[in-house]
Amino acid sequence: MAELQAEYQELVTGRRMEVADRLKKAKEFGDLSENSEYNEAKDEQSQVERRIMELEDILKNAEVITRSGKHDEVSLGSVVEVEKDGGMKAVYNIVGSQEVDPEQGKISNESPVGAALMGHKAGETIKVRTLKGEVNYTIKSIK
Repeated sequence: MAELQAEYQELVTGRRMEVADRLKKAKEFGDLSENSEYNEAKDEQSQVERRIMELEDILKNAEVITRSGKHDEVSLGSVVEVEKDGGMKAVYNIVGSQEVDPEQGKISNESPVGAALMGHKAGETIKVRTLKGEVNYTIKSIK
C-alpha cells in the first residue's frame, strides 16, 4: 500500500509537472500539427493521467488486511515456505494482485501457485499445474 501511495505522490507532484513543462516548451516550437515533441508530451501526459486515475481508484477501494489469531492456514498476507519437487525451497508472500513482485517473493493469491496454496496448512502437499506440467509443493511453514 505504501508503495502505491508513494507512486501516486510522485506522479501527482513530480511527473505531472515535468510533463506540463515539456508541453509548454513543445508549444513554443510552433505548428502543433507537425510537432513531434508536442505529440510525445501529449502521449506521456495521457499515460501519466491514466495511471494517476488508476492509482486513485486502487487507493480509494483498497482494504488493508491484518492477520490476527492463528496462522495455521495460508491466507492473504501469509509468508509461506514451501518445498517443490526435487527439494528446491522457496518462500512466498501471498499478496493481492496490485502488490505482486516476484523478485521479492510476493505472489498473487490469484496466481496458480498462490491460489493453490490458499486455505492449506503446514505439512500438506498440493499439486499445481504449470506450463512445465504438474508440480508438487509441500508447505513447510506459514507465518
